[in-house]
Order: sequence, then structure tokens, then C-alpha cells
Amino acid sequence: MRVAVLLCVCALAAPLCAAAQTPAPVPLWQAPTPAEGAILTVVAGVPLDFTLSAGTPEPATVVHVAGSGLPQGATLTSTDGNPGTAEFLWTPTSAQVGDHAVAFTASASGVSEAITRTIAIRVTPEPAVRLSVGNVSRSAVVLRPVYARAQPSAGAAIVTRVGTRTEEYAPNMVLALESIHDARGTLWVRVRLSILPNNSTGWVPRSALGPLRARTTRLVIDRTFFTAILFRDGRAVFRTRIGVGRADWPTPRGEFYVRELLTNFGDPFYGPAAFGTSAKSPVPTGYFAGAFIGIHGTNAPELIPGQISHGCIRLQNAAILRLVKLMPLGTPVTIR
Repeated sequence: MRVAVLLCVCALAAPLCAAAQTPAPVPLWQAPTPAEGAILTVVAGVPLDFTLSAGTPEPATVVHVAGSGLPQGATLTSTDGNPGTAEFLWTPTSAQVGDHAVAFTASASGVSEAITRTIAIRVTPEPAVRLSVGNVSRSAVVLRPVYARAQPSAGAAIVTRVGTRTEEYAPNMVLALESIHDARGTLWVRVRLSILPNNSTGWVPRSALGPLRARTTRLVIDRTFFTAILFRDGRAVFRTRIGVGRADWPTPRGEFYVRELLTNFGDPFYGPAAFGTSAKSPVPTGYFAGAFIGIHGTNAPELIPGQISHGCIRLQNAAILRLVKLMPLGTPVTIR
């Protein structure tokens, strides 16, 4: 009898022993975890944030999510449980542009086997910010002498040296087109340059410039119809007939800007006032700072309109005085 009872007890205990030895299930990744091999693209300077989650069918199991190979500056905040979760947060810098592979592991209590997931993060350069677009342009005074470079990098080729004074010793000004950070985090600004060939641009450190001042004016010079039209917010507010360069001293085409305003000339040739622009004559003239294209009055108003100058744009004296009141420094100038 005693043997039979013992056999019966063992028979009842066997299923319980087997159940106790059944291993807990391996955790599985679940939404919103990015897929295996996913490539997440982020722009430098923009935060990247995503969540990983893994769990098992066994409620008592505790799952932990960890990461390895995290990029510098990235954080992974894990919350254990079932499911276990982790939040990845990273704001890459311009110096971290490129591809980064990050491995994540989910492990469960009582289970020796873990699961991994590798996710690729592609950091792209931040786009340049346009500073002069549409009816709005921005200009700034040059605070210190600086080299303008072909690319936004201290190691790029030098285009020209930009000084703090114009050829007429007025404070130098540049028209800002766009800005971008380099790999070291330095902010660069692409500016129009007052050099030949006309329409040249270069990159200067933002630190070399004063405050950016917004303008909504634009002067359009038409060499064919001998007209100058000043627009404000896209609306014409001033129009006059002009004289332009002769065939052998042409007024250059292109996109320029007003750099300076000069008054009180002793020579009536220039009239009562003259704007200096960033445009230069491709032919040496000996006039207006040696070759720069000015917008000024005249002592021969009867010659306007026509091809009458060494490249400068001539206005009636009354017209230039009115333009002085309407057109601020930094105004873009389109010559066509």
C-alpha cells in the first residue's frame, strides 16, 4: 500500500516539475520599434527621437532594453517591464554628418538568450538658410577684415579679402545671401563681393559681420530702355530716365547692391549725391573709385537718356536727391 501511494504522488508531481523547468520565452520586438536594418535620416542640428519596445507572453517576466555604439551626445532612457521600453534621443552636430550604426538589445529575466536589432542613422548636412529671398534682403557692415572663401570652411580657398572700409573710406557693407554651419559649428554667411568678375560671392564667418538689417527695396536698372525703377515690397515707388555706359565702357549686367552713399562733392560732374554699388566696370575708367559703378547726378542733364557715361548710372539731380530719401544702403540692384 505504501509503495502504491508513493508512486501516485510521484505521478502527480511529475507534470509540476516539468512545468517548472519550462524556460521563459525569449522577448520579441514590438511596435513602435523601427524595423531591423531601418535607415533613419536626420538633418544635423535637428533632434531625432524614437522608442523601442520588447515583451514576452509571460506577464511575470521583466524585459530590459539596452544600446551599444551610441553616437556621442545620444541618450537612451530605459524603463524595465513587460514590455520593456527605451527612448533614444540625439541631436547630431554638423561634425557628425554621415552614417551611424546603433545596436539595441532586449533581454528578459530568467532567460539567457537576448535579441538584438541594428538601426542605421544617417545624418545629413543642415540646409543653408536663405537670408535674402523674394522682396526681403539682408545686409551687414563688416566689423573686421576677413577673407571670403570659396566654401564655408576655414580651410577653403580664399576668394578675396574683405575690408571694413570702401575705396571711398565709407563703412564697408555686404549683402548676405545665405548662412550655414560648418563641421566645427562655425556659422558662415555667403555674401556678394565687390570684385571682378562681377556677381562673385564668397563665405565669411558670421562673427565678422554686424547685425543683419532687412530691406524690402530693390532697384532695377534697364539699360535698353534707360530706366531706373525702385521697388518697395514689390511695388514701384520711384521711376526715372537714366544715362548708362557707352559701348566701350559698358554698364555691367548682374545682381549687385548699394554699398555706400556719398554727398557734398566738390566736382559737379557727380551731382549732389552718389550711391556706390558693388558692381565694377570690366574696363578701367579712372572714375568713381577707379572702376566701381556709381549711381549719381550729373552736370549734363540734357544728355539723359542715353549711353553717355563710363559705366555709371546717371540721373537728373532732382531724381538722385529723391532717390536718396527712398533707397537705403544695402538695397539690391539688378542691372539688365
